[in-house]
Amino acid sequence: MIHSVRNESGTGRLQVIAGPMFSGKSEELLRRVRRAKLAGLDVEVVNHSFDTRHGSGVVSSHAGLSITSTSVADLAGLLTHLGDRTPDILAIDEAQFFGADLIPAVEGLLARGITVIVAGLCVTYYARPFEPLPSLMALAEEAVKLTAVCHVCGADAAFHQRIHDSGVGDSQHPVEEHVGGYETYEARCRRHLTLPTA
Repeated sequence: MIHSVRNESGTGRLQVIAGPMFSGKSEELLRRVRRAKLAGLDVEVVNHSFDTRHGSGVVSSHAGLSITSTSVADLAGLLTHLGDRTPDILAIDEAQFFGADLIPAVEGLLARGITVIVAGLCVTYYARPFEPLPSLMALAEEAVKLTAVCHVCGADAAFHQRIHDSGVGDSQHPVEEHVGGYETYEARCRRHLTLPTA
């Protein structure tokens, strides 16, 4: 709940919003940020600089909602930007780009009394767990896993797949070229998921 951002011990709470592409993760993050701001809370919004689909310094959903953010290139940049400040809420979008080191960093922020809301992909386009989201979900006070709509049949889609192979990197180690939208990825249900052959 928005009004009880910190518990009685003064530590923060971890909220995780996860799912495949096109499931509304950023939209849900934006909804929570807007509610917190209406409640008068101090909210800091950060996203990874890889995601420039809607310009730098903005978190946007595929539905067209957006909010001003601070874009950082890596976890060190995130922590430097925050410094010694302790906002009520730190919202992090596209968390998968920050890598597994985000897990201990988030634990440190929670110990400082900051509630952290993290949104990102919990599954790769090879349909494998995508850290750090699965681990953060396990550690969270609240974890929401969203689904998209299958591009083929309209069923709930827990996965997404690349429809154009750029030959860049692999699904566990994202690079800037992995950022994309409907032109590069499609949401898929388990029945219609097509994985590349080894």
